[in-house]
Amino acid sequence: MKLPEIKGFIDLSLVDWDGKVTAVLFLPRCNLRCPFCHNATLVLNPEEMQTIPFEEIRLYLIKNKRWLDGVVITGGEPTIHNDLPILCNQIKELGLKVKLDTNGTNYDLLQELIAKEQVDYIALDIKAPITLERYSNAAGVEARKLMPEVQKTIKLLLERPIDYEFRTTLVPTIHNHEDITLICNEIIGCEKYFLQNFKNDVKTLSPRLANIQSFTREEMQVFLKLARKIVTNTFLR
Repeated sequence: MKLPEIKGFIDLSLVDWDGKVTAVLFLPRCNLRCPFCHNATLVLNPEEMQTIPFEEIRLYLIKNKRWLDGVVITGGEPTIHNDLPILCNQIKELGLKVKLDTNGTNYDLLQELIAKEQVDYIALDIKAPITLERYSNAAGVEARKLMPEVQKTIKLLLERPIDYEFRTTLVPTIHNHEDITLICNEIIGCEKYFLQNFKNDVKTLSPRLANIQSFTREEMQVFLKLARKIVTNTFLR
């Protein structure tokens, strides 16, 4: 049985799945190069990080599952690993729920995971308005072939086959007010949409963001008001 490499493990988290106590697994590598990514080593040089045997994690989960609601699988981008369903099954067999953080660029795998009930919650990062220039700028790669995958994933989740949320990290120099309106028009009727403020207190993938200040609280409130004109279930995180 082959499992994806696990390069990071948080044994207890109260903030990675709203209202739930979880453990968090970090899978390496990503097909995007978002300049504001906080996991640069995990994305670019995962070989420099120790691989954590799943058996160690499994034993921890068994020992502590009465305190845990579930496990969050994040990255990197988990869906670039074809053996992700095996990992999800291993967790589900322990009686724990699975939340998946994804950029939505592997529609087929996500559809399979949902159809086979291998995940219980999906958090989809929408990087920017789904136009070539805007999405490529936020994703750090040429996004022509990726955008249709993201759009199909959005449509799939809007049909509510599973609990989900959409979220966007807002970054000065990358996002503006018009972007929020454009994104919200893509996700009308969604269950939950979260706006997250870029954090400038950790190292980012792109050095050009090292001295960029986060949006102020007042600026985030403006983004929130704009979003709620279209998607009422928008919140700040």
